[in-house]
Amino acid sequence: MSRTVWIRIVLAAAIALAALFFIRLHNAGGASSDSATGYRLAAAWCKDCHSIEAATAGASSGPPDFTAIADRRATTALSLKVFLQTSHPTMPNLILKPDESDSLVNYILSLKRN
Repeated sequence: MSRTVWIRIVLAAAIALAALFFIRLHNAGGASSDSATGYRLAAAWCKDCHSIEAATAGASSGPPDFTAIADRRATTALSLKVFLQTSHPTMPNLILKPDESDSLVNYILSLKRN
């Protein structure tokens, strides 16, 4: 191959790696803001019944606290999203936008201790 072809290949690879780096950096920054948004949503909608902070875990004998929910072996982002979209007789019927659901799920999972 000629030198020009090699330069183009190296340049294309460098551009692709830079793009992946910036996409990853953007997603990492978004996850923390999603968690902060999720905390605000939990404080507005959930804290009347659930303990929503790690510091208050185990303080109530009522509905499970968010830390206990996060620590369950079966708890995943998908299981939480499905739970939030399903009606439950002991919970209000919350109608969440997809980004709100994602933020609340990210916050709950951020409380995972093990």
